Amino acid sequence: MTSIQQRGIERIWTVEHRQNSPIHIAGMVLDPNKMKESDPFLFLAEDWFKKGTFDFHPHRGIETVTYVIEGKLEHQDNKAGKGELEPGDVQWMTAGRGVIHIEDPAEEETVHSLQLWVNLPREHKMAEPRYQNLRAKDMPVRKEDGALIRIFSGSSGGIQSDTKNYVPVTMVEINVEPGAMVTQDLPGDYNGFMYILEGKGLFGKNQTEAEKGHVLLLEKAETGQASEISIKSVENLRVLLYAGRPLNEPIVARGPFVMNTEEEIRQAYRDYMAGKFAE
Repeated sequence: MTSIQQRGIERIWTVEHRQNSPIHIAGMVLDPNKMKESDPFLFLAEDWFKKGTFDFHPHRGIETVTYVIEGKLEHQDNKAGKGELEPGDVQWMTAGRGVIHIEDPAEEETVHSLQLWVNLPREHKMAEPRYQNLRAKDMPVRKEDGALIRIFSGSSGGIQSDTKNYVPVTMVEINVEPGAMVTQDLPGDYNGFMYILEGKGLFGKNQTEAEKGHVLLLEKAETGQASEISIKSVENLRVLLYAGRPLNEPIVARGPFVMNTEEEIRQAYRDYMAGKFAE
């Protein structure tokens, strides 16, 4: 029987937030200057914002994964797509070859959200755009003694989400009562990290202590081997865990576009200016 590799915590840091405008506070959970370290994830931003913060804007070559912590977030795109996300909901948007959209809080609302950018592999950079609205109430859940894991993508303890991925990604919301412990299984070749939304706990094989506002980068495991990360709650814990298979491809990022070469970036801007994102 193959042993399961226990993962530890490689590094911990605290998110620093700053006031970008009177209606927008933001912090980088994952630093966009360290994209190689977090591959296939490009960055993760935490935002508090009111209506009017963001205008319509384009994307190409990525997926955006938006998790709403507080408030109601309205979404519109240039192809008559429209929707609303409630607290605990996720929207998984595949920009692919091109999307122009806006995410705006409802009137009088302040939205607190996390938005992750997932890189698309070379062969799917120009995929047809799509949206997956992942309602918290509809997601599969895994229940253990004192723990509930909501599975937005990938699997946990043999329970599988049917969310479609171009890059294999596990995204789970882990809720653990004080004194309880749970483990999350991951393929050995996945890069991963956790962000603590509430509480305090002990993480990984060395029981590293961390609390609300901390980001925990998981130690790498061996490709081809099963791995897991243990989580023990000291105070009521709510943690988001993201992990995915690295692409190991060139990354060229300019503004809202992420491609593999400079020429592809230039082409993205030409296509956008020529109105081809609306086709």
